[in-house]
Amino acid sequence: MFTLVCKQIADGDNVVRVTVFFHNLAFLLIGLFIIQPSALAAQQWPEGEKIAISLSYDDALNSQLDNALPALNQRNLKASFYIVPLSDGFKNRIQEWRQLAQQGHELGNHSLFHACHSGKPGREWVEPWNALDDRMVQTMVSEITLANTILTSLDGYSEHTFTPPCFDQMAKDGNYVNAVKEQFVAIKSLEDPNFAALIAPSDISSAKIIEFIEKQPPNIKLVNVLFHGIGGDHLVTSTEQHAKFLDYLLANSDKYWIDTYRNIMLAKKRHSQ
Repeated sequence: MFTLVCKQIADGDNVVRVTVFFHNLAFLLIGLFIIQPSALAAQQWPEGEKIAISLSYDDALNSQLDNALPALNQRNLKASFYIVPLSDGFKNRIQEWRQLAQQGHELGNHSLFHACHSGKPGREWVEPWNALDDRMVQTMVSEITLANTILTSLDGYSEHTFTPPCFDQMAKDGNYVNAVKEQFVAIKSLEDPNFAALIAPSDISSAKIIEFIEKQPPNIKLVNVLFHGIGGDHLVTSTEQHAKFLDYLLANSDKYWIDTYRNIMLAKKRHSQ
């Protein structure tokens, strides 16, 4: 499967009962009082107008901690991980996600419960209680605000970015993404299409990802490469192809700036001022 258009992405999360999350919430919020906020680096767009590459990993999956993170750290590359607190990979490995943030990677907001529209093709996995079709905008605002609080308890940052689950935006009574926009440095899928492009690899070769990047027109200054499972879980990219792609980025560091989505978008704002 090879998905190039954000709105066609189908995230196959294995959701668990809501009650499990609240059992862990108190522990997470304690971190708010013991972690000092970290100052964001004053990022500037690199000289030579390099193309920014945002490596991101959605859904807080075990394979990301087990396979993606070691591959990134081995090459000293920084990436963004979009967290769903209900995922097994998050609730069972909270300290590892905290350490990931301490290593310079970004923890991003992927909502509290990963609500998506249930009626679209391939969405049989969306539980009836978690269908975005039945959520009110204010409900989504509250859930996403709480998700930001959880992230701050882990990483100490007050500024985060957001990737809407499944890239759906419409709740029962309106566009919830517009309602939370002011909470974030940036939101994936809302960038200027004349500035940014996105590819969501799944079961394709590193050569296909590279081909997509190299075929972008000169006006594109950001390419979002949005992974899910690495060597396991769902929407899988093999560990071998993932490693080959990272090696390509390193070999072409004269052309590409690889950083967290937060740092890239903060630099864009400074660059345009």
